Amino acid sequence: MPIKQLSLFVENRPGSLSAVCKVLKENNLSIRTLSLADTQQFGILRLLLAEHEQAREALEKAGFIVKVTDVLALEVPDRPGGLADILAILDRHQLSVEYMYAFTFGMDDKAVIVFRFEDPLHAIELLKDEPIKLVKASELFR
Repeated sequence: MPIKQLSLFVENRPGSLSAVCKVLKENNLSIRTLSLADTQQFGILRLLLAEHEQAREALEKAGFIVKVTDVLALEVPDRPGGLADILAILDRHQLSVEYMYAFTFGMDDKAVIVFRFEDPLHAIELLKDEPIKLVKASELFR
């Protein structure tokens, strides 16, 4: 049930992000959500797209270096303490979060947070009996 995420290094200069988005546009590929973390000289752009393999191929053909990573999308109650409750469960299972980013996509009182764990399959196994909903790719990209 992991979701495939694309990660790209982009130079920290005008036009770098536009170049990535132009390639996706030219290939009729839509970004579901993204995260950008930057340093002084480059950024790491993380993308979730339904057609991740097509996007990887198009971006690599355009000269970008692309890494595919497994992440988990967890449903989080959109209320005070919603994330704290999820993190308490992760802590109880000693699951270390490498990074995360959040978004909503029309789910009434819920948000979705994308988590990167060292071993996503192990995280799924630990969380299967917990009151946490893992969002499937089919739900995320409908």
